Amino acid sequence: MTLLVIIAVVLLAIVAMAFLMRGKTRTAGDRDKIWRRRLLSKNEQPMYFRLRETFPEHVVLAQVAVSSLINSRSKTTQSTFDRKVADFLLCTPSFDVLAVVELDDANHKADAEADAASDAMLMEAGYQVLRFDRVPEARELKAAVGALPVPRPVQATAD
Repeated sequence: MTLLVIIAVVLLAIVAMAFLMRGKTRTAGDRDKIWRRRLLSKNEQPMYFRLRETFPEHVVLAQVAVSSLINSRSKTTQSTFDRKVADFLLCTPSFDVLAVVELDDANHKADAEADAASDAMLMEAGYQVLRFDRVPEARELKAAVGALPVPRPVQATAD
């Protein structure tokens, strides 16, 4: 009787594993389906246009990889920011970054701790981070950017 129970448990385990692994077997060249994404969300689009209209003499970049802004010799440290993306950069015409601008919509509220860690890394590298929970009025943006220190130029370093 005990042998039958053991055989039944083993068979159930095999069936369960087969069920869980269905569709997971891949051969070289197989991949998951891919699809297009919006470059900017419906919440981010008005922010982009507000930045452009408020600062027409500046360059506004959207969805910039944080790894384009900061670096570290340590792979462990790099892994803390290598998949993060800044919503917007407000730059001078010579592409010196005046501010990293983040738009924190309702989806962002749960990520406050991660956002604080990202902000700390960016600020350690000398960037100013501005966070807004909604698209600000032009005067609010001008005041926030006007209160920032002049950005220090990036020093050329060996990558």
